[in-house]
Amino acid sequence: MADLLDLVLDAHGGLNRWRKARTIHGKGSVGGLLWSSRGQEGIFSSAEFTLDVQTQSLTYHDFTGTGLLGVFTPDRVAIEDPKGRVHAERSAPRQSFAGHGPDTPWDDLHALYFGGYAMWNYFTAPYLLTRPGVQVEELEPWEAAEGGWRRLRAVFPDDLATHSREQVFHYDASGLLRRHDYAAEVLGAPPAAHYTDAHTTASGLVFPTRRYVVPLGEDGNSLSAPVLITIDLAEVNVT
Repeated sequence: MADLLDLVLDAHGGLNRWRKARTIHGKGSVGGLLWSSRGQEGIFSSAEFTLDVQTQSLTYHDFTGTGLLGVFTPDRVAIEDPKGRVHAERSAPRQSFAGHGPDTPWDDLHALYFGGYAMWNYFTAPYLLTRPGVQVEELEPWEAAEGGWRRLRAVFPDDLATHSREQVFHYDASGLLRRHDYAAEVLGAPPAAHYTDAHTTASGLVFPTRRYVVPLGEDGNSLSAPVLITIDLAEVNVT
């Protein structure tokens, strides 16, 4: 396991660079069927965010309106203006998904919580796997069309806002992330496969710039449709 995790960390910029990074700033577009199914089509169609690499927090800029900030932490989400005035907020936001069905409409704060924790997880990986309390083990390789992908199974602690406690990450021969499997609890835990491509480098750290999420079959193979989420990153900067 240590050998694969070391390979993966090196492929994505190296552990020392990740430890020194403070913020990641990204711009892009997030789409897919999920948002329209929840009554939030287009809410992240022009997404700009800044996240704290070392602490789980993320801010969306111009969220739901020019100049407004969508602020995410695991225990609170809020829509604020630049002067810090709160337009809307919710404590213990994960609890607000209790009782939701597959088509339950979301409000802006539901979307902010999901979009906040998901993007923070995506863009801090694989450094995410070195956090205290995360348990990681290597699984048997997965035979993909592109060749054998090595896999890491991660079990996350309860204090981390993430899709599910258990997730599986697939890496190509060079150690780059190609697929990420999970079952998002706030969506009712349907199994999903999250594919990544078109990696780019920013300040020595490596990020996929194209992502899409599709359902995962019981046999472990992904389905071609529907495309639940797309993420196209146009710009990324690290400080």
